[in-house]
Amino acid sequence: MCLAVPARVESLNTAASTAMIDLDGIRKEVSTQLLDEVAVGDYVLVHVGFALERIDAVEAAKTLALFAELRAQDAEG
Repeated sequence: MCLAVPARVESLNTAASTAMIDLDGIRKEVSTQLLDEVAVGDYVLVHVGFALERIDAVEAAKTLALFAELRAQDAEG
């Protein structure tokens, strides 16, 4: 099973086909070579260093909220 996580695009390097993304405060450079179009502010699904597809901000927020809920439950023990 694979897991792709939503992340917000913070900046782009079009010459290198990469983007700096933010995932809950973690910044990481990922490849955008698999996307036809991406812009700063977009949400993308990221898996093993690649942005796989653009997703709606509302759907990204729902998924990130579920991740936060799981972390909270895990912390409760």
